[in-house]
Amino acid sequence: MATQTDVMDMVSQLKQRGEAFVVATVVRTVAVTAAKAGAKAVITPDGTILGGWIGGGCARGAVLKAAQDVFKDGEARLISVQPPTELEALGVTPGQSLQGVRFAKNMCPSQGTMDIFVEAVMPRPNLVICGSSPVAVALARLAAVMGYAVTTVAPQPEQGAFETADARIEGYALPVSETARRFVVVSTQGKGDEAALRAILDIGADYKAFVGSRRKIASIRGKFVADGASAEAFDSIKAPAGIDINAISPEEIALSIMAEVTALRHQKNRTR
Repeated sequence: MATQTDVMDMVSQLKQRGEAFVVATVVRTVAVTAAKAGAKAVITPDGTILGGWIGGGCARGAVLKAAQDVFKDGEARLISVQPPTELEALGVTPGQSLQGVRFAKNMCPSQGTMDIFVEAVMPRPNLVICGSSPVAVALARLAAVMGYAVTTVAPQPEQGAFETADARIEGYALPVSETARRFVVVSTQGKGDEAALRAILDIGADYKAFVGSRRKIASIRGKFVADGASAEAFDSIKAPAGIDINAISPEEIALSIMAEVTALRHQKNRTR
């Protein structure tokens, strides 16, 4: 069985690798239970308990179900595993949520109660910047300050425009999918516009945008569609990128784009 030190080392390693996982922590126990307060387990998106211990079958099913829900919406949950008599006394049924607590039935002979906090640790959102224009450089700096992982996508001679980046892709060969939430901005300023737009056309991303005028993007769209590209896929690219703040300088344009990305990133939580 992994010790708590082993679990924390595992958490650190997973974070460094940018992998998504859930940490389940026992926060309270009543009567006899297999795991005690402070016990932790690390759970992967496929439901594997990678390490740690939060009890046997009495709690395992409820925790794994909660972990899957947390992966879906990113919201932490408090699970209370209690014997049937305790649930009945509270007037709740297994699976019911009340005042932020989801209840589950403990059918083990111990008949103890365990409260378990389940939270997701997700990779940093990734801002993918295609091009090396002044706006692209300003975006990379601002995104890093705001906690985004920054991927710069440009031909090798242009990569020197960026002081730092979490990842660099030479050319415009982007992976189709990614574990972290991904926001993609094309800011090539005429140097490789079509190559960059073609590269992002069919990739998965929460946001795809082009720094350029409506007239320019309309012209490129006409060429792409004439060549057989999907009009629907092309129209998923926001152009011009950013919200309208009457931006003029590269830094102001970068600010308008990050404002739009931030609003989209937090839209789900704000709706709730």
